[in-house]
Amino acid sequence: MKRQASVACKSPLVAAPALPLLDSLPPVVAHDTRLVVLGSFPGVASLRAQQYYAHPRNQFWPLLSALWGIDLVGLPYEQRLAEALARGLGLWDVYARCRRAGSLDSAIRDAAFNDLASLTRRAPGLRAIAHNGGESARARRLIQALGVTVIRLPSTSPAHASWRFDRKLAARREAFAAHGLV
Repeated sequence: MKRQASVACKSPLVAAPALPLLDSLPPVVAHDTRLVVLGSFPGVASLRAQQYYAHPRNQFWPLLSALWGIDLVGLPYEQRLAEALARGLGLWDVYARCRRAGSLDSAIRDAAFNDLASLTRRAPGLRAIAHNGGESARARRLIQALGVTVIRLPSTSPAHASWRFDRKLAARREAFAAHGLV
């Protein structure tokens, strides 16, 4: 029986191309903002649309609609922001920039923080920061240094389906009521 020689296929080691550095969205904060919801970093849909919580299955806007009794989902984005600001709610993200393939927080690499300390200058009436999910809450120590109440809310992301809508709504109602937003 003739033995066949095995040939090891050696492909040159090719480094994967570096992911591009992505920039977050600007803060949505007014002088009279009392509560800021901090996400981690916008997902692909939000970056494309240049809108906070733009993914159609993200529950952020439907939750606020239920909380305030107004159809924010049906409004143009600029009107949604105006409604939020008029009620004392601001929006921002923990990270200013990062590298990430897709939208999962677990894929965030090389992240740089936003200037979170500037929140108290931007919104002198700020009373609380609500982290929208676990990745955002990792910045809790930075936020606690601001001297405002820090709250961790369940993520509104479609990837976080372990909490039902009504449970997420109850958590937001409690946090928003404590700071005069409902």
